[in-house]
Amino acid sequence: MRAASKAVVIAVAMVVSLSGCAVEGTPTWPGARLDATLLTAEDFPPGVRFDRVLEQPGTPDGADRPPAMESEPEGCADGLTKDIAASVDRGPGSSAKYNVSYDGARIVMTILVAALDLRRLEATATRCELYVTYFDKASDPILMTTTKMESSRPQSLIYQQTMQLHGEESSVYFTFENIGESGMFGIAFPTPDSTISVKGSLPQTFLDVTAKQAERLRQP
Repeated sequence: MRAASKAVVIAVAMVVSLSGCAVEGTPTWPGARLDATLLTAEDFPPGVRFDRVLEQPGTPDGADRPPAMESEPEGCADGLTKDIAASVDRGPGSSAKYNVSYDGARIVMTILVAALDLRRLEATATRCELYVTYFDKASDPILMTTTKMESSRPQSLIYQQTMQLHGEESSVYFTFENIGESGMFGIAFPTPDSTISVKGSLPQTFLDVTAKQAERLRQP
């Protein structure tokens, strides 16, 4: 398996998948007002691939992601996932999610009706600044680093997580932020796709998308 592919597997294992739904009618929480806070395909240049993720109500949490990998210190491979799960409600109308794909970057954004526990998330990221993880007991340890990045929005947490495997490095990026009573988190993967006409580069494309989504959440 290529290093970049393994990085995607590790990143997916870290981020919880939350349900989203669309509700027609007057915008109220939860439902249509949640949908109204999302970016749409019209917010991106022509050629960018935008997909709203509509998950089935009743699907067990984590059904679409691999089991957590072992790590040292313990719990670093899925620590942020557990932090998110502990601070938000689940179920229809509690969250909404979409994918944005460029040639070079795939971004998954999730908007929540509840705020995230940013202190807990930051504490976990700090504890796991440097750790090793394993695909299985027979595999070599994989070195992971979690680096906090500067943000133009003081209330947001942005991280670069880098995997070092067989002398190669591959990074993913993720963010956590509260705006008013709502929370949002996102993750970006380095994903080349020549079928998409619009180029994206990380971390800049990710920062641009998250800034645009944060601004949309601030609108009344």
